[in-house]
Amino acid sequence: MLSTLVTKLQESIGVLHKQDIQTAAHFLRQTPNWLDAEVLLGDDCAAIPDGEAYLLLASEGMMPFFVEQDPWFAGWSAVMVNVSDIYAMGGRPIALVDALWSQSVEQSQQIWAGMQAAAQAYDVPIVGGHTNCHSPYNALSVSILGRAERLMTSFDAQPGQQLLMAVNFDGQMHPEFAFWNAATKADPVRLQEDLALLPDLAEKRLCRAGKDISMGGVIGTTLMLLETSACGAVLNLDAIPCPVGVSLDQWLTAFPSYGFLLSIDSDHVATVQAMFRDRQLICEPIGEVNCTSELVLRLQQDSICFWNLQKQPLTGFTPAVPA
Repeated sequence: MLSTLVTKLQESIGVLHKQDIQTAAHFLRQTPNWLDAEVLLGDDCAAIPDGEAYLLLASEGMMPFFVEQDPWFAGWSAVMVNVSDIYAMGGRPIALVDALWSQSVEQSQQIWAGMQAAAQAYDVPIVGGHTNCHSPYNALSVSILGRAERLMTSFDAQPGQQLLMAVNFDGQMHPEFAFWNAATKADPVRLQEDLALLPDLAEKRLCRAGKDISMGGVIGTTLMLLETSACGAVLNLDAIPCPVGVSLDQWLTAFPSYGFLLSIDSDHVATVQAMFRDRQLICEPIGEVNCTSELVLRLQQDSICFWNLQKQPLTGFTPAVPA
């Protein structure tokens, strides 16, 4: 059973377009940059030192087929994923800008409506951008600015720490995409207060490392966290919380609207769990970081090396590669 599941998961990692990311990583490392010494490539956002805090800058582009098939939800998602990236780094969002291409004003309206609905739900204003309604195709990209008083990054997971999965089960799978939707019908106040837990964790020094669970699901997200932290881990698939009615293989590759992978010192685990549970959110230990370069998956009595990052880089953003 585990070997069959691993085959499916390895195929799913292709959604990360890892070769494209490796190419970008190699190119950017060759490009002189005055921020090289201070800004690490490969995190959810660029963390730019700003006094004793950090400005956070990120951008996401939507897949063209997604924009074509579900323009309202593509607009919503473009805002949501950027907001999630800011909170995943212990920050709070400030503002959004977008770049939109469409074949007509009419075709833009559903995209705009989705973006506007999400911006209102997350209380983050859209303050500018670029629009072309005479394009031969439809496309959407959204960028975000935020600020963090204390960072959570992808570079600080440490051997011996517990990996916690925090997720909102009050949702449902999208009928067409591998997306767990606990956002579009949620109370905006709850959305904002649930996300505020992340900067609270960072500022209380309960968590220094984590990522939002995004493309590639919890397995792909774990690999990205381990690669940038130059660590390995063992994930216990039996311990991964899964919504009722969703199969394990489907859930392991799902993109939850509210989902975070956190690397937590053992003596902070109970405190962190209580913070999420107090808001009726799921938060469970699913594995442990170690000093290897391997991600090992365990299911019942079986275990298998899913990925060896030393032999097979995922993104190429790793501290082991000189800038």
